[in-house]
Amino acid sequence: MPVQVITGNHAAGYALSVAGEANRTARGVACGIYPITPQTEIVEYVAKFPFSKGRVVPVESEHSAIAVSMGASMSGARAFTASSANGLAYMAENFMVAGYYRLPIVMVAVNRTLGPPWNIWADQGDTLMLRDFAWLQFYCEDNQEVLDTTLLAFRLAEDQRILLPVLTCMDAFIVSHTQTETALPEQTDVDRFLPDLDLPHRMHYDEARTLGGLAWPHEGLSMRLEIDEAMKRVPDVYQECRESFTDIFGRDPGDVIQRFGTDDADLVIVASGTMATTAREVVRRRREAGEKIGLVKLKMFRPFPDVALREACQSATRVAVLDRNYAAGAGGIFWQDTRAAFQGHRDDVLIQNYLTGLCGGDVTPAVIDEILADLTARAEAGDPVWMGIETGRETLQ
Repeated sequence: MPVQVITGNHAAGYALSVAGEANRTARGVACGIYPITPQTEIVEYVAKFPFSKGRVVPVESEHSAIAVSMGASMSGARAFTASSANGLAYMAENFMVAGYYRLPIVMVAVNRTLGPPWNIWADQGDTLMLRDFAWLQFYCEDNQEVLDTTLLAFRLAEDQRILLPVLTCMDAFIVSHTQTETALPEQTDVDRFLPDLDLPHRMHYDEARTLGGLAWPHEGLSMRLEIDEAMKRVPDVYQECRESFTDIFGRDPGDVIQRFGTDDADLVIVASGTMATTAREVVRRRREAGEKIGLVKLKMFRPFPDVALREACQSATRVAVLDRNYAAGAGGIFWQDTRAAFQGHRDDVLIQNYLTGLCGGDVTPAVIDEILADLTARAEAGDPVWMGIETGRETLQ
């Protein structure tokens, strides 16, 4: 397995391409693509890939990009696409439809601030605005995790116990354009990991069939229940995929949550994406100084790993949830789900929200230290705390 120094976008493009090529003995691969900064390098990579069986279709908009991928998936092909920010917003209608059609599409999203005002830097609000649709969501910390999670996403999405699309996310520029050493799996190993796609409800050219027609209320309700049941199966199926990945590639793609120093921690930081890298180093330094501080990295956001999160925070009395996103009037989105996970299970833990890194702001060790100081001094939880807002206001003035 060669190791190359590549960007996160390159890692994503490689994973999408070799996953698509692995379906060449079945219905092949197809995807719709449309460029948007900072995702463009992904679609440039797949557009040049010499697929044995399939097509990459350049289109006029993001709405059409996912429509092409949906059509390909309905026909039984392995399908994928990529986008970011306002491109995802433009996809929203078809994004929703893909989930309710139970199409195992994989999309890589480079998290970028939604405009206006226009901003190309990291913010998770673009993918999290889609959180209530029938898609799985994973947030990656580095280039290797982007590649591994994208490959695993196909196996998970196409499992007939799941049959739901998957969104793999990474922070704009911090991951997408930063080069790191990344192990690239051989096509033969990817072929072993990804069996031919056999979509049970695919369309056939010689058989009349309606997909997504009018349904009576009780029929629609039954379909929503089936999605909920599939979501509940995701954690167990993910572990099966993870074990197979480790056996074939010799590398663990990581659990849905990843713990560091939580066994005896009084204070726990909950973070996702690249913020977890910084937080981990702060926790390591402060544990060496004797402080009982831990970190939980949330890799999977949908379905939300509530049981695993509570288990990771068993010893904690205070939890800081770091959000690189904001729901207007409601605070951070990871914080909302974290509070819901504890409700009715524990009332002795203080859960405080910190809005940091929004709109591309830096999350430095000093910021993490400031958050821990605020959390330690608190007698009770309060409104979400905006980090770095003074600098922003000074700029506006």
